[in-house]
Amino acid sequence: MLKIGIAEDDPKIAELLKSALEENNYQVLTVANGIDALDIFLRESFNLLIIDVMMPGLNGIQLCKHLRENALHTPILMLTAMGTIDDKVTGLEAGADDYLVKPFHLKEFLARVAALLRRQPPVENKTDHKLYFEDLVLDRYSKEVSRAGKPIELSAKEFILLELFMRNPNRLLSRQFIAEQAWDISFETGTNVIDVYINFLRKKIEKGFERKLIHTKINMGYILK
Repeated sequence: MLKIGIAEDDPKIAELLKSALEENNYQVLTVANGIDALDIFLRESFNLLIIDVMMPGLNGIQLCKHLRENALHTPILMLTAMGTIDDKVTGLEAGADDYLVKPFHLKEFLARVAALLRRQPPVENKTDHKLYFEDLVLDRYSKEVSRAGKPIELSAKEFILLELFMRNPNRLLSRQFIAEQAWDISFETGTNVIDVYINFLRKKIEKGFERKLIHTKINMGYILK
């Protein structure tokens, strides 16, 4: 379900927009002031933001500028009662993608929402970059790994190996598969490089823990379980 954020201090308008969007199968979150909106819009993932110009804390123009300065590329629909050309240009220059002047018809509002969403690829949830297996956590963005909250330092190759295992939990991975995925090479039966690196990885993620995670299937491969 597509997620839309609304920054609007008028509770009646906010509720009207929220109801209209939810009736059209959008997930909606409303915020009543610019400061809270800045925090939430940067912290959570949205497919579209709808921002009113006149708000307490930060006004819509300031909010839009701050979002763009923080490299947020989510499309923004600006709402305002000020409809002069200069007002529209100011909003667009602040980073808005479209501008709708109050009062407006809900049909036009929904059409503009749909048009903006059609231009955008689906956003990635901000927690999607983390992989979990039992008490093991791997963050693909920060390249950090921890187990039971304890940080684990891995080399680049060890990190790639662990990510491969965590993307394939409870699945037996052959040495051929590991070689192709982690080294981008064909496996040579005369080399033990894969076994050596998996041994390095195993020691790091299992040191100090009673429960073992990476298991060997003799002559078959390895499995995270």
